[in-house]
Amino acid sequence: MSDAPQLDELVQTYLTIRSERDNIAREYEAKDAQLKADMFQLEQVMLGACNDINADSIRTGNGTIIKSLKENFVCSDWNNFKQYVIENNAIELLQQRLHQSNCKEFFNGKEDEGLPPGISTMREFGIVVRKPTSK
Repeated sequence: MSDAPQLDELVQTYLTIRSERDNIAREYEAKDAQLKADMFQLEQVMLGACNDINADSIRTGNGTIIKSLKENFVCSDWNNFKQYVIENNAIELLQQRLHQSNCKEFFNGKEDEGLPPGISTMREFGIVVRKPTSK
């Protein structure tokens, strides 16, 4: 089998690259987390300054601070909310995306029925490389 040594080298190179990428990602995430924390502290001081003088914005020589309000909606009772959406024909309250694993499970064994209108599948082969198991 002439490909075995070459494949062994490819796997080793692949694992080395993956390990280096993991190291770089961990370093980046740690540094990014620190920078985000630093920015959050500065934002709190600037928000306090806006609140102290009751201002929505403050112009400085280096830029403008703008106080903004972010609003997020959360659901604590999905069953009741789904019923509300149905009763009010308010489908626009939901995001348009498919739950991949639920679709796979739901359509499994129903291949002869075909997929619903507007639904198709995309499949592609990939490669998974595992480290050797220790013996």
